[in-house]
Amino acid sequence: MHREAISTTASPAAIGPYSQAIKTGLVVFLSGQIGLDPATKELASGDFEGQVRQAFANLDAVARAAGGTLADAVKLSLFLTDLGQFAKVNEIMAELVPQPYPARSTVGVASLPRGAQFEVDAILVL
Repeated sequence: MHREAISTTASPAAIGPYSQAIKTGLVVFLSGQIGLDPATKELASGDFEGQVRQAFANLDAVARAAGGTLADAVKLSLFLTDLGQFAKVNEIMAELVPQPYPARSTVGVASLPRGAQFEVDAILVL
């Protein structure tokens, strides 16, 4: 099986020993993205909504580097440090991810890298 690492400067560089995405055939596995601004390497905003929007923008940038978009997502995994923000994530996702919506998991977590409040990863089929 051929595996191709996907990388773009339009999304923050990996902050550990992993690739931004791995493409194998028509399937692309995108690593988790938090709301880091790719230019400053800082969280985009102290507020939850800003972080969610930046995380999805980062995810979309990696998807585009792989030859797809968020419209090609078949599975998303969302990680929130506050499940009370679930409705806000749904609202933002409905704006940014076209229908038919991908399958999805949402998990409440105690903490995320760099103090982020939200993380999202995806699987695309091109």
